[in-house]
Amino acid sequence: MTSQTAPTGNVPTHVPTPDQIRRAPKVLLHDHLDGGLRPGTVVELAQEAVPHSPNGVGGTPVSQLPETDPDKLGIWFREAADSGSLERYLETFSYTVGVMQTREALVRVARECAEDLAEDGVVYAEVRYAPEQHLERGLSLEEVVEAVNEGFRQGERLARENGHRIRVGALLTAMRHAARALEIAELANRYRDLGVVGFDIAGAEAGYPPTRHLDAFEYLKRENNHFTIHAGEAFGLPSIWQALQWCGADRLGHGVRIIDDIEVGEDGSVRLGRLASYVRDKRIPLELCPSSNLQTGAAPSYAEHPIGLLRRLHFRATVNTDNRLMSHTSMSREFEHLVDAFGYTLEDLQWFSVNAMKSAFIPFDERLAMINDVVKPGYAELKSEWLFRQAASTSGSARSAG
Repeated sequence: MTSQTAPTGNVPTHVPTPDQIRRAPKVLLHDHLDGGLRPGTVVELAQEAVPHSPNGVGGTPVSQLPETDPDKLGIWFREAADSGSLERYLETFSYTVGVMQTREALVRVARECAEDLAEDGVVYAEVRYAPEQHLERGLSLEEVVEAVNEGFRQGERLARENGHRIRVGALLTAMRHAARALEIAELANRYRDLGVVGFDIAGAEAGYPPTRHLDAFEYLKRENNHFTIHAGEAFGLPSIWQALQWCGADRLGHGVRIIDDIEVGEDGSVRLGRLASYVRDKRIPLELCPSSNLQTGAAPSYAEHPIGLLRRLHFRATVNTDNRLMSHTSMSREFEHLVDAFGYTLEDLQWFSVNAMKSAFIPFDERLAMINDVVKPGYAELKSEWLFRQAASTSGSARSAG
C-alpha cells in the first residue's frame, strides 16, 4: 500500500453563480438516452403509440402512463427514482424505452437530447443507449443506430442555429443480463466512423459480472476500439477489478466504490490500496454521477460523496448526469450541488471538464482542440468577468472613500 497526506488544494477565490455554471463549457461522458427524455415527449409519443398486443408489447400507449400531464409525469419519474424501490426505479425505464420503438421516435429523442444538453452549456457529450431495447416495432439494430445518429446530427445543427455548439458521440450499450454483447460490439465497430465512438455494458452488476462478455471485449481490443464498463456502482471493488484487469476497460462507468479501497486517518492522512493506487496511477477515468449515486445509495449526501476526496487526491474524476429525467438533473445542476457542498470554484469546474475531455473516445488531436479552443477559453472568459467586477467594485469603493 502507499501512504500520503491528502493535499489541501487551493483556497477558493470565486464561487461561480448558477448563471456562470450554466454558461461554462461542460463535458459529459455518462448520460443514458432513455434516461433523459422530456416528460412532454413521453406523453406525445405515447399518444402516437399503438400496442401490437393486449399487453402493450411494441409500444407504450398513453393509457398505460402513470400520469398524462407532463409536469405531473416528470414528478412521478423523480419520485419513483427516489423511492428506494428497485422495482419502481426500473419501471421508469419501461415507459421511456416503450415510446422509443420507431425510427421517428428515436430521431426525435436524440435530437432533443442534443438540444437540451447544448442549452445547458454542454459542448461535448457521449450519450449511450442499448440498440437491442428498441426492436419491438420491427426495427433492425442498424436502423436503430442510424436513427439515433440522425437525431444527434439534427440536434447539433439546431443548437448551432440557436447560438450554442455541441458535439455528440454515441456509445452502444449491451445489456449484461442478455447474450448479445459481441453482436453489439461488432455493431459499434461497424459504425465507429459514423457517429458511434465506443461500447458499454450496463444493467445489474450483482450476478452479471463483466467477464461474462469477454468475447466482446477481446474483439474490441483486437479492433483497437474504445469501451467503458458500468462497474463499481453497487457491487464494489470486485466489479472494478474485473472490468479493468480481466476486460481491459478504458473507463469506469461510475467507479464510485473505488472509495472502498481508500482509508482516511483521523489525522487526515490517506492510505490507498493496490487497486485504488492502480486506478489513480494509470489515470483511469471515473464517470461519477453524484445525484444518481445518492438515489442508489452509493453516497448519503453530496457533501459526503466520494468525489470530494477523489478530487483532492487527483484521481481522473469526471462529473456526469446518468439519467437526467429520473434524477431531475443536468450538468449545471450537478455542478451547482458540488459547488454548494465543497465550495468549488471555476478552477475546479474547469478541472473536471478538462478531465472529461481528456478521457473522451474521439481522436487525441480533436480532444486537444476542444480543450484548448473551447473549454479553456470558455472558463477564461468567465473568470475575466469576475476580475472586471472586482476591479469595478474596488474602483467604486475608492471613489466613495474620496
